[in-house]
Amino acid sequence: MSHVLASSVLSDEGVMTLLTAAIAAATEMGQPQCIVIVDQSGVTLGSFCMRGSRFQALKSAAAKAQTAASIGAPSHSLPEHARVPLAVATHGGMTGLRGGLPIRVSGTLVGGIGVGSGSGEQDEQVARAALKEIGADLD
Repeated sequence: MSHVLASSVLSDEGVMTLLTAAIAAATEMGQPQCIVIVDQSGVTLGSFCMRGSRFQALKSAAAKAQTAASIGAPSHSLPEHARVPLAVATHGGMTGLRGGLPIRVSGTLVGGIGVGSGSGEQDEQVARAALKEIGADLD
């Protein structure tokens, strides 16, 4: 059938494992975080704001996840010259901030994870810990 394509998607268990692993990594580093998981089309599958995280970080975490899923690369890899125009065009849905990573499993893009409330390096460290927990591709 040329009208139907097979696809890989994150399971509910996968989303919960990502959130749980991210929360554990953030707790271990002592930096409460907001975490957002989206599918490959940018639809939010799960999110969590830890007590003590900055509430506005939920918006940036969502933008980081959507950006990573959209471009299939870390959110901070968005070219500098495109950051402001894309942020305006998407009403803040895309960002060049560090902390968003694509979720790839065996080379297939299945979504994005965005983390916010710490430094960019802390955000990315938490995202990487979550990806590692589900056996996702790292880099």
